[in-house]
Amino acid sequence: MAVMKGQVLVFVLAIAFIGCVVSYDRPPARKNISVLQPKQFSSTSPQQVHISAVGPDKMRISWITQSSSPSVVEYGTSAGAYTKSATGTSSSYRYLVYKSGQIHHVVIGPLDPNNVYYYRCSSDSTRQFSLKTPPAHLPIKFTVVGDLGQTGWTNSTLQHIAQSNYDMLLLPGDLAYADFVQPLWDSFGRLIEPLASRRPWMVTQGNHEVEKIPIIHSTPFTAYNARWRMPFEESGSTSNLYYSFDVAGVHVIMLGSYTDFYPDSDQFKWLQGDLGNIDRGKTPWIVALIHAPWYNTNTDHQGEPESDLMKQHMEVLLYKARVDIVFAGHVHAYERFTRVYNGQADNCGPVHITIGDGGNREGLAKKYMDPISGISVFREASFGHGQLEVVNATDAVWTWHRNDDDVSVVSDTVWLRSLSSNPACKS
Repeated sequence: MAVMKGQVLVFVLAIAFIGCVVSYDRPPARKNISVLQPKQFSSTSPQQVHISAVGPDKMRISWITQSSSPSVVEYGTSAGAYTKSATGTSSSYRYLVYKSGQIHHVVIGPLDPNNVYYYRCSSDSTRQFSLKTPPAHLPIKFTVVGDLGQTGWTNSTLQHIAQSNYDMLLLPGDLAYADFVQPLWDSFGRLIEPLASRRPWMVTQGNHEVEKIPIIHSTPFTAYNARWRMPFEESGSTSNLYYSFDVAGVHVIMLGSYTDFYPDSDQFKWLQGDLGNIDRGKTPWIVALIHAPWYNTNTDHQGEPESDLMKQHMEVLLYKARVDIVFAGHVHAYERFTRVYNGQADNCGPVHITIGDGGNREGLAKKYMDPISGISVFREASFGHGQLEVVNATDAVWTWHRNDDDVSVVSDTVWLRSLSSNPACKS
């Protein structure tokens, strides 16, 4: 309890240091959720298990133990029958007075596509998990949710996601809302484990992952980089904050809104190279994720450099590459734009979608600018999540499910046609 109080004090001091006091009023959110370690767990029990895709046929299994234990995953295609094993690495980190448990990362595979595997971590016979690999070819179904947090609304959103038969989850930043209070990262890991241990969760960072305090803790993204290792090396990136991967017939690009994005930056140069290497015959769809939206008619988060300057420098790259969809978070509401480029409707530009409404503790952003912009097609300040089903090389359907009333209701639906299939958009 004393540690938690100390962490809360650090949180208050950090807010004062970095000037992050919010300047707008939000309606009250639901009660925060804190998921404690089950009493029956030992210090070597695997917990906070989540998986992520690595290349076309491998999965990274990540978990935490409170004390040292083997970084080993045993797995197979039948429950309880582990015919294969893989060994990985473990590490821990310190954040002020907090010291994490042992964070394990193990890559397993090669795995068959669209198949169920059973696995256990650290040779622990008391906890068995199962995962399903994504398909190798279209169709594929993504769940997309941002600014998740740990509240009653988060729990409702996760329950709705669990009811959908998705293949992979994409999260455009702001995961745990730990905000310097490191035990909240552990709580978040336990909260999402029932879902994140079964399907790959592919994430990028938001402002709540930075956790940098001048002088006191000058290294940003300490917890995020330690806990959420993404497959950046496989795409030629030098940073866990931006990367890309192929799945089925989709090329997914994860960008970092809170790392350097200027033309002389590593991220900018990497993005140029990544876009230039895409084979639209292999991946006819391109989806990008950022945190701070480039298009936004909500009154919240206007004029921020992570939105405006990143758009100024990088939008043309995505446009020339004919990126189909750009998902963003940050604004705690839902908004969908038409295909757009340089502030104008453009049939060869990407559809921009803000989906920062997962359930965070800060509440909803309910104020929009009027009159409504001609490029904003649908906007609503409600909690929820989205589903993108890419049916084939030319067609996909996007649905947004609101859950303000605890019922998953489809409130926005649109069929999209890939830009690679549009003769007018051929480069």
